[in-house]
Formats: sequence, C-alpha cells, structure tokens
Amino acid sequence: MRIALVQNAPELGKSDENLLQLDALIGSGCTADIYVMPEMFATGQDNDPAEIAEHMDGKVVAWMKDKARMLDAAVVGSLPVLEGGRYRNRLCFVMPDGSVTSYDKRHLFTYAGESQHFTRGQDRVTVTFRGLRILLQICYDLRFPVFSRNRDDYDAVIYIAAWPEKRIFAWDTLLRARALENQCFAIGVNRCGTDQFGFYPGHSAIIGPYGDTLAETDEKPQMVFSDLDLDRLVRFRQKFPVLEDAD
Repeated sequence: MRIALVQNAPELGKSDENLLQLDALIGSGCTADIYVMPEMFATGQDNDPAEIAEHMDGKVVAWMKDKARMLDAAVVGSLPVLEGGRYRNRLCFVMPDGSVTSYDKRHLFTYAGESQHFTRGQDRVTVTFRGLRILLQICYDLRFPVFSRNRDDYDAVIYIAAWPEKRIFAWDTLLRARALENQCFAIGVNRCGTDQFGFYPGHSAIIGPYGDTLAETDEKPQMVFSDLDLDRLVRFRQKFPVLEDAD
C-alpha cells in the first residue's frame, strides 16, 4: 500500500488556482494507492465559510472524482460544505469508482472561532480501501485521543490539517503519539504557505507503529511517498498485543 502526501499552499477563495497547483504537484505518471491532501486544500481556511463553501456536487468534489479515476487511486482532502443550511468541514475519501466516504470534523477549533460558523460532526468514520482499514480525522481532532482510540477497527489514521508554525511542536509530537498508542500508521498532511492566520511550515509525515518516521516534508509545496508494510504491522500486533490490554 503506497501513500502519497500531497502538501500544498492554498490561497483563500482561489480554488481554480489551487487545483491547478495540485495538478502540477500530482501529475499523471505517479503511482500511489492513496493521495492525501491538507484540510481545505482547494479553498483555503476562513472562519466564515459563506464565500468559499460548496455543495457536494460542486467543483472541488468533481475534481477529486476526476483525479481518483485518472490515477486509479483514492483521493483524500477536506472542504467547506453547505448542506441543509449548515456549514461543515468535511473530509472526503473519494474512490476510483467515484464513490465518496465522508467525515465531518468532530472537534471544531473554538479558539479561532470555527465553532461559531460550522456544525460539528457526530460520527466516527472508518473506511476500508484495498485491504487497509483507515480512521478519518481532521486537524484539531489530533488533540483528542479518546475519540481516535483504536478499537481494533483500523490499521492507519489520516489527519489532514491547517496547523500553524506556532503550534507545530504539538503536531509533530501528537502525530507520533497517535501512532504509538494505537499501534497503527499515522498519516498526517499539513498545508504550507501563509494566510490571514499566519505561517504553516508543512511537517507532513507518515509515522509507523513503532514510532519511526517513514516519510516527511519540509515547508514547501511537494509530494512524497511511503509504502506501508501491513504484514509487519500484523506481526507487531501479534507479538506485542497492546490493543488487547486497552481500557
């Protein structure tokens, strides 16, 4: 199972330009099973989503479906969605056949006002793709280990984020902690660049179940890859059955 971390620097409200940047990053000749992009990868982040939100049949999801079909891979990222008169920060996991599994961000970032404009999700969502069981999470969810506790129902957790430089130590530390405590692969993709809230240094990474770094980025737009060794994960869990002793 090969994972691509696709780290971009979205500009607020410029989805056409942001998607073109991603077209250039991803290209057409790369080979991965899952391409993971940051939180609000196409629209940028805004406390008031009225100007940037889309419906599920809008341009961004259509682009994700086209990419998934062209690459014969899953494509993952979040966007602000207007549905039933409410805004949601929605992660979409798009399959090559065009089907979509979605997760609405549970923990809204009250500190920056996100909870004033978005409706929080209620459900914990996992998806299985090509034999890999994956828990879907967004940014601030990383700080809440109980919600992401492995119930022996996933092998990898995806965190997509817009995590600023001033708190990047927490991102690096907690991403590794989630991998260790849940005996899983932790896949974290953070944006880079700047916006009205500050600077984002990237630091996207894949952390293995032993806490080892399998892939990582610096602060520039880029795409990096890593292969996940699922057989190694199974052997580790059998040898050291941490999940069986959980509370």
